Amino acid sequence: MFTQRPFALSIAGFDPSGGAGLLADAKTFEANTVYGFGVVSALTWQNDYTFEKVEWITPGKIIQQLQVLQARFALRYIKIGLVENVGVLQELTGWIEKHAPGAVIVWDPVLKASAGFSFHHQINADLFGQALQRVSCLTPNKPEAQQLFGSAHLHDTLLEQSRHTAIYLKGGHDDDALPATDTLYYRQRSCSFANPRLPKGEKHGSGCVLSSALTAQLALGCDMETAARNANAYTHRFLASSDSLLGYHYSNVQYEETNK
Repeated sequence: MFTQRPFALSIAGFDPSGGAGLLADAKTFEANTVYGFGVVSALTWQNDYTFEKVEWITPGKIIQQLQVLQARFALRYIKIGLVENVGVLQELTGWIEKHAPGAVIVWDPVLKASAGFSFHHQINADLFGQALQRVSCLTPNKPEAQQLFGSAHLHDTLLEQSRHTAIYLKGGHDDDALPATDTLYYRQRSCSFANPRLPKGEKHGSGCVLSSALTAQLALGCDMETAARNANAYTHRFLASSDSLLGYHYSNVQYEETNK
């Protein structure tokens, strides 16, 4: 094989600004020393400030892209980002389960663009539950978690759900919280990762970066908690990399724990 690096695949939207979606995932994979592949799930008209419209790629065409890659490469670490609805998510995870048994799937449930455009107002609970059974880790922010699981007793709900699926809850939307704290729910326990809240730390695509960094760390052989901790450290450095909404990616992050 032409590379000794682990492989990671992103199924995500194309953001022309490079701050989110496939381009952000590819940069993050490279900086985390894995070889990244990409499959387009949507075309978007956006920049770091403005979102104008989205054109969805049909599930059939997404799967055709997957088939070409899977015929050549053994893809086992897969991040899924923006998809049209949970029905598409279910179809994609079903195909992956059949053609890449045992694949580790990280789903970043992009329900709303950072510029304010909402993609999903209604979530089909049955389809969501079926798709979630095939997902290894879910990476919502707090508003997304509340939309998916309900706002009442969220902590207890995520603890219970973590019996089946790890959930990395991003804490950046808790504006009053100092420091900024993310929480991993895994096997009915939780652990938190706290960082100083940055004065100009808001970044377009930060959720994409976190989920793809987590996928990369899992591909490198980290256990879930170590991967989450390392992804948190990488993302914090990304948030601190510039004063604008577009951040920079660095490959020499010093992680708190070594890869296993």
